[in-house]
Amino acid sequence: MDFADEAPKLLMLLYGLIAFAVVVGGLLVLLDVVPNWFARRREAALVAASTGGPAAGGPRPRRRSVANRPEGGLALFFLLPTLLLLAIGLVVPAVRTTILSFMDGGSERWVGLANYRWMFAQDEIASILTNTLIWVVLVPLVATGTGLLYAVLVDRARFESVAKALIFMPMAISFVGASIIWKFVYAYRSGEYDQIGLLNQVWMVFGGEPRQWLSEPPLNTLLLIVIMIWIQAGFAMVVLSAAIKAIPGDVVEAARLDGVNPWQMFWRITLPSIRPALIVVVVTVSIATLKVFDIVRTTTNGNFDTGVIANEMYNQAFRFGQTGQGSALAVFLFVLVIPIVIYQIRNLRKQREA
Repeated sequence: MDFADEAPKLLMLLYGLIAFAVVVGGLLVLLDVVPNWFARRREAALVAASTGGPAAGGPRPRRRSVANRPEGGLALFFLLPTLLLLAIGLVVPAVRTTILSFMDGGSERWVGLANYRWMFAQDEIASILTNTLIWVVLVPLVATGTGLLYAVLVDRARFESVAKALIFMPMAISFVGASIIWKFVYAYRSGEYDQIGLLNQVWMVFGGEPRQWLSEPPLNTLLLIVIMIWIQAGFAMVVLSAAIKAIPGDVVEAARLDGVNPWQMFWRITLPSIRPALIVVVVTVSIATLKVFDIVRTTTNGNFDTGVIANEMYNQAFRFGQTGQGSALAVFLFVLVIPIVIYQIRNLRKQREA
């Protein structure tokens, strides 16, 4: 490698490292200095309040207790970066995307609701919306059910930690990595070649002919859903297993003294006790499923009737240059997520009030 030719790139890398060090170091200094400054001010105020102020023995002005005064400045200091990042990364793009959804593909003139009419008039988009509905119905239910089954079977087993680690491992893999793994599982070769796909190999053992699994709708959509379930089941297991362990021991012992069998224990004790955790898992997996993109993009790119909203949004906006139609799909996806988020917020408030 010629370092002279690579000097500009190495210099840019050096500048990046310096900038990273300055930013991170500055944040660490602020996080150390600012809280200490507020703490010193609070101690000084407490000392002044206990000694009666500047003029000892003089009349004390009526004021709120210093100990009970909220640290508004410190809270604002920590909230401002978060609010700024939310504004830059969420609010501004959401507003801009909404505006673009009412414009043409080149974002040059207003077309009103034409992009939304196109979205519901195209047969291809109708198929995409149907696929998305299938994903949202099957993935949360099956993934949560599978995770619950894992949690119940693995709970207090001999090799519980090892089993949980293996089941949770897919969560450590990116969606793209998981999709590539399963693409090899579904791989197809014609009959005269050896099969490298596990599914086709198993299929041939039972006397079947090799099949192009990812090209056969609607089976291919279900096979892609399996990937998402494989990833999310570990998350569901961890949350639900923790909820099961949090059930009071005296409740379980009382149920056993009443003579309930394991099936009754599950339906009458375990399931009602972990209902809040079940809701959290279903809501979280539902939101992740609505936004699914990587799996479809990596395996089929939405071909063979496997498209979903997020993938079609990407295709329209970045492949076909139809920014308005892509933005309309993005807004529609955002609208679908809102009711789920509102339900989760209301559910959390009820739990706090209970």
